[in-house]
Amino acid sequence: MKPIRKAVIPAAGFGTRFLPFTKAVPKELVPVVDKPVIQYVLEEAAASGITEAAVIVSDGKDAIRHHFAPVPALYDRLRHDGKNDLLESLEAIDGLMRLTYITQTELKGLGDAVLRAEEFVGDEPFAILLGDTVTTSSCGVPVTRQLIDAAMRAGGSVTALERVQKALTKRYGVIDGTDEGDGLFRVKTFVEKPAPEEAPSNLAIASRYVMTPEIFGFLHSGKPGKGGEIQLTDAMRALCAVQPMFGLEFRGRRHDIGSKLDFVKATLEFALARPEFHDALADWLKGLEI
Repeated sequence: MKPIRKAVIPAAGFGTRFLPFTKAVPKELVPVVDKPVIQYVLEEAAASGITEAAVIVSDGKDAIRHHFAPVPALYDRLRHDGKNDLLESLEAIDGLMRLTYITQTELKGLGDAVLRAEEFVGDEPFAILLGDTVTTSSCGVPVTRQLIDAAMRAGGSVTALERVQKALTKRYGVIDGTDEGDGLFRVKTFVEKPAPEEAPSNLAIASRYVMTPEIFGFLHSGKPGKGGEIQLTDAMRALCAVQPMFGLEFRGRRHDIGSKLDFVKATLEFALARPEFHDALADWLKGLEI
């Protein structure tokens, strides 16, 4: 495979699960402690060797562009006030990678969002990172990098997998596949939200992908499903019938910030991981009357 240097970040959805907050603010800018979700996503991409990303946005999401654009007046004020740590953290955002913004004028599903980036991607393999999901690694290697390394070894597309309780498979797309060892599975097909008794596995698709450019042909030819949406999973199912495709049970955790409860949990976990907050926050939590 060619080196993987580009990523597509779908970030066009309305974020209805976070209303009323997302009436005016994109869900991708919901903060976990002091950074918006999409910044964590792009930092993961950059740490994985990605140098260019296309962010798929919808009308009214200019705030995402603004977050990643320099603000000279603010920088001058921080420099004047001697707040160099804050200044460096903001300048690091500006230098993460080259960003391209592509507007998805009609919200017709994840598959359509990815399809908008076809010209940007060209004929290269690329990563897809959902803009409302944060991952953390348990091995020191970013999750996206784990997928890239697996794709380079296996010579095909790779999707991130996580094990879920069998009773919850009806909420996820899961794989039917064979264990290749070391966390890698050869995918036979994908099954969308199967009943627990019909699920071929409890390995669920987990919001990170590395895809070969051939996926675009299947996105073009795919038939819209419910609500006229083009599903990425349908195109992946068609692709794996003609080209080797794999799943990787990555080493780490997925945090779905699109869920209010998971957002609260993630905020507490990320805050407890920060030395400046850990002791005071832990003491406060212990003192709560629950």
